Amino acid sequence: MPKYTRNTGKPWTAEQVRELRQLARVDTPTRVIGLKLGRTEAAVYTKASEEGISLGPTNQSPYNRRST
Repeated sequence: MPKYTRNTGKPWTAEQVRELRQLARVDTPTRVIGLKLGRTEAAVYTKASEEGISLGPTNQSPYNRRST
């Protein structure tokens, strides 16, 4: 039994949108946000776009650069 709830197909609550804003503010990866909220990554991206929430890039190198 997973430790998170699946909210697929359920409407977003005000509390979930508030948590999405908080997690996005501290650059939490989208996959982690989805797991915490019981939503898919696509659902998180869609809701963030609807609410005007910026999901900035996480701490990753741009363009797949490798340090040598």
